[in-house]
Amino acid sequence: MNKFAFCRELRLLTPKHFNSVFQQSHRVGSPHLTILARNNVLGYPRLGQAVPKKQIKFAVDRNRFKRLIRESFRLHQHLLPAKDFVVLAKKSANKLSNEELYLLLDKLWLHLSQSPRKK
Repeated sequence: MNKFAFCRELRLLTPKHFNSVFQQSHRVGSPHLTILARNNVLGYPRLGQAVPKKQIKFAVDRNRFKRLIRESFRLHQHLLPAKDFVVLAKKSANKLSNEELYLLLDKLWLHLSQSPRKK
């Protein structure tokens, strides 16, 4: 049976972890948010979030956005490959309702869980 917890080991915690994803990653995005992904050797996915005050002005809105991202990741973590993910917010992300954000994240997680195409 799968555990659906979001424990400490599933989070990107240090600037070193974030920088490694920012330097060598592939992107999946929409007009509202971007997800950066980079392979890891841990055998499970990890999540980091970058939601700057410049993009989403009020703390209550930033916290809502981050809470929805965490919940979506928690429910999809067993379908995702062993990668480090960083979710970047854009200004228009604040205009999405909870349902719209969940649908968008479902679509992006599905895209990231599929095997990459060879060129």
